Amino acid sequence: MDFDFLKNLVVPAQTKIALILMDGLGGLPLEPNGKTELETARTPNLDALAAQSALGLADPVAPGITPGSGPGHLGIFGYDPLQYEIGRGVLEALGIDFDLGPKDVAARGNFASVDAAGLLTDRRAGRIATEVNAELVKLLRTIKIPAIEIFVETVKEHRFVFVMRGAGLGDALSETDPQKIGVPALPVKARDAKSRKAAKLANQFIAKARKLLADKHPANMLLLRGFAKHPAIPSYQEVFGLRAAAIAVYPMYRGLAKLLGMKTLKVDGETVADEFTTLEKNWNDFDFFYLHVKKTDSSGEDGDFARKVHVIEQVDALIPRLLALKPDVVIVSADHSTPALLKSHSWHPVPVLLYSKFVRADGVVEFSERVCARGGLGHLRAQELMPIALANAQRLTKFGA
Repeated sequence: MDFDFLKNLVVPAQTKIALILMDGLGGLPLEPNGKTELETARTPNLDALAAQSALGLADPVAPGITPGSGPGHLGIFGYDPLQYEIGRGVLEALGIDFDLGPKDVAARGNFASVDAAGLLTDRRAGRIATEVNAELVKLLRTIKIPAIEIFVETVKEHRFVFVMRGAGLGDALSETDPQKIGVPALPVKARDAKSRKAAKLANQFIAKARKLLADKHPANMLLLRGFAKHPAIPSYQEVFGLRAAAIAVYPMYRGLAKLLGMKTLKVDGETVADEFTTLEKNWNDFDFFYLHVKKTDSSGEDGDFARKVHVIEQVDALIPRLLALKPDVVIVSADHSTPALLKSHSWHPVPVLLYSKFVRADGVVEFSERVCARGGLGHLRAQELMPIALANAQRLTKFGA
């Protein structure tokens, strides 16, 4: 979508759009001809909403491409992930309110487990407690590397932020996470000449960190992903004319929302119900709400089919609280698929439900991948959903005479 073209069509309106994003919602059956997690879940409220909605499938980036969380979110937010490539490190840093400067290169860190041979046995160190993470971060802060400043900050559970600050640092750097166990962590490699210095310094940090963590099992190693500098990207207000708010518990998603100019709202608690309470409290103050549900994704990554089903059912039980607010447009979808069968993100398109009083309802009474494949929205790119939502919210004027 050409943003300059779209901006000329945007008009103000007293309407509200709510996006319920269940991270990693798309799934697969565990057995041939079986049901996905979404199809298995009892979702009477989402099914009733589906009967009044248009359904479809969306590719977060492009067909066959497995997206990370950053690109997956950008797509559903209406941005082209191929044009606006944002490193995970920036999102994590902004999510914890780190003051990222122009000379900073940030990466997302995972504490991980390795065996005596240095082979990865757990890429997330058993999802250690955040309190343990904080103690390990204190240890890593003792590392000094000549010519640069180093910052290490706790995020949540096994996640932390690693930042290098100094002159002449490029961010075209490879990741150290091989995305599988039974192999060693990878070295950081420069993808262009300007990033050779940064790659060398990052590898020095990793070598020192490994020595410090050697006896800290299960978190006796670290992995670094998504090296990046702060990018320039147009805001939601600029492009869509929306006062947008984000409701998310995990810092990375708050960081992405902040990068797009959304107001990140404080959630008192960590449950999905707490997030819906935040939605209710702030309903009168914004035009667009993004509410993020993380545990559909983490359940899928852990290969826990039953837990993912349970999280979907929890969200379904809260849908009446959203509908009681009388939103003009509701989107229920995902940033990517995370089938428990694969224990990872996948390339499968995500289910989409779009409700408004102006949609041509599909006449179905189920929200699931297979039904969405036959829906009126068809099979589209995720970034095409925002113009459709704006149109249904009566926020786009006619194009041409």
